[in-house]
Amino acid sequence: MSENNKEKISRARAFGAPRSKKSTATGNSNSVPLPKGAKTSKKRLGQGPGSGLGKTSGRGSKGQWARTSSMRAGFEGGQLPLHRRLPKRGFTSRNHKDFQPVNLSAIAKLGLTGAVTPELLADKKLIKDSKMLIKILGNGEITSSIQITADAFSASAKEKIEKAGGQTSIRIEEKKKAE
Repeated sequence: MSENNKEKISRARAFGAPRSKKSTATGNSNSVPLPKGAKTSKKRLGQGPGSGLGKTSGRGSKGQWARTSSMRAGFEGGQLPLHRRLPKRGFTSRNHKDFQPVNLSAIAKLGLTGAVTPELLADKKLIKDSKMLIKILGNGEITSSIQITADAFSASAKEKIEKAGGQTSIRIEEKKKAE
């Protein structure tokens, strides 16, 4: 041991400070030592009187929180629950279908011509998913002749497409013909 190190150790002992330990960290965040008390073992409840949490397992005696059964979701201690206080509104039909709308103006803006399929509409980002239902709406004007396939057409869209020399075909009917 060098004279310099011996001197440092004697000074540290003189002031009552423990010697500093070498760091085990190598620069990785996963090797940083945990502080004392960071890792504690799980409480083992109901393991007899010697454990300190035997008999009632830290729940006390009697009362709502001592029971094994828990309250149902939304229970507010006897007060009328929120789901019963709020008014019932509207109606949802079992037969409701969600369509992805596509306007003729969007098709005309991209300059699509020829056969326009659901896959092409999905590629051009006019719809999210080609497997979901698609409805063509008549907002806007179309000048090019297109053969468009979709699940539904508004009356004005169908009229405008046919007026421009195009054709409309419904995808569900095509699936039935193929089967």
